[in-house]
Order: sequence, then structure tokens, then C-alpha cells
Amino acid sequence: MIVEYIRYRVPDGDEFEASYRRAAAHLARAPQCVDYELSRCVEEPGSYILRITWTSAQDHLEGFRRSALFQDFFAEIRPYVDRIEEMRHYERTPVRGTGASIPSLYEWAGGAEALERLTTRFYELVAEDDLIGPLFKGMDPGHPRYVAMWLSEVFGGPNRYTTERGGYPHMLSMHLDRHITEPMRRRWVVLLMDAADEIGLPGDPEFRAAFAGYIEWGTRIALTNSQPDANPMRDAPVPRWGWGVAPPYQG
Repeated sequence: MIVEYIRYRVPDGDEFEASYRRAAAHLARAPQCVDYELSRCVEEPGSYILRITWTSAQDHLEGFRRSALFQDFFAEIRPYVDRIEEMRHYERTPVRGTGASIPSLYEWAGGAEALERLTTRFYELVAEDDLIGPLFKGMDPGHPRYVAMWLSEVFGGPNRYTTERGGYPHMLSMHLDRHITEPMRRRWVVLLMDAADEIGLPGDPEFRAAFAGYIEWGTRIALTNSQPDANPMRDAPVPRWGWGVAPPYQG
């Protein structure tokens, strides 16, 4: 992906913003556009920055720019072209992250203690289950704690699974050639959700939606990787999952 920044200096901000609201309707329909945002300077209200993320610079310049959508988009913002101070593409760097104003899923869940209670109860339920219980017969007594370490790291907690257990490659090795079936995957999900209710993980819709989203995503990856013909990515960081949709394997 590539990020385009366009800097404007516009004295009539209200009409400018109205024009961009109309133009954005065409931008939103462009398959080359990932997202966009128009920001207004607080100290200098006549200064604006438009940020557009494109699938690539080529898709922007040769795809969108040559499309009928661009003609409609440009018709709305044409009066402000001479107000542009900068219009360039930027590549993203690895220097990025989030601040602490919003708690992580790890913190919201109750930290390591809550996730260890979750996995302890979960594997008690697993041991009693006829379908997936045999998969974990004779498991390491520390397994529930290790899974809690994995979930902690995924949800924004300490990176102990990476430093102490080998990170993603080790987790992958636990699923290779296990021949997990879809009924087994579903039972795993159901029992984990039952355990979450039983031990009192937060029940607010926002947390549970994010929690369930990762469990669905993670178990479907495990299902795929467990098949005899699987050829998964072998080296990747532990995925990080937040309140929104998390891209796979973001470190």
C-alpha cells in the first residue's frame, strides 16, 4: 500500500469541506482506495491535509486516475486545485504503534490472571469432551498456562510466548499434521466461549466481538494448517489483535 498526502490552504473551509464530502462518495467507490481522511489544522484553520491510502501508486495513477470515478471526483474538487501546496506519495515504515489512551484487550480482559483462569477452565471442559478430548490426551500439565501466554501476547500483553516458548513457529508446530476437522474446531470455539462465561470474562459486546473475532480467525488458521497438504508460512510474528479488525501477522 502507498499513502498519498495532499496539503491545501483554503480560506473558505466550509465550502471546501462540503465539496470533499461530495467528492468522497466517488472516492469510496474506487477499488484502488483503501481509506481516506480529511483533517483541518487547529492552529491554522485554513490549512488542510487529505490522506488517502491506495493499494499501490500504480493503482492510483493508472487505475483510479484513468477511471470515470476520477472524473466525477475531480469535478467536485477542481476549484481547489490551485490551493494545493503538496501532493506526494509516501511509503509506510515499520515505525508505528498505538498509545495507551485505549486499554488493550489484554487489560480489558483482566490481564494474565484472567486469561489463565480462562484456559484452566477451558481445558477442564476439553478433558470431559468426547470429540476433542482425545486430541489433548496426555498433554503437558503446563499447556493451559502456555495457551494463556499466547492469548496474552495476541491481545496486547507481554511477549512472553515469543521469548519463552518460541513464538509463532512453535505454535504452528503444535498444529501441523493434527488433521483437525471442522466439527472439532467448532467444539473448541464453543467450549472456550462457555469457559469465558463461566470464569466471568467481560461480557460487553465490544470486547466479546473482538475476542470472538480472534478465536474464529485463529481456529480457522489452525484448521487449515493442520491438514496433511498444508504449506503454511513458517516464520511470522505472533499476531496482534485489537478492538477493530487486525491484519494478519502484524507485529
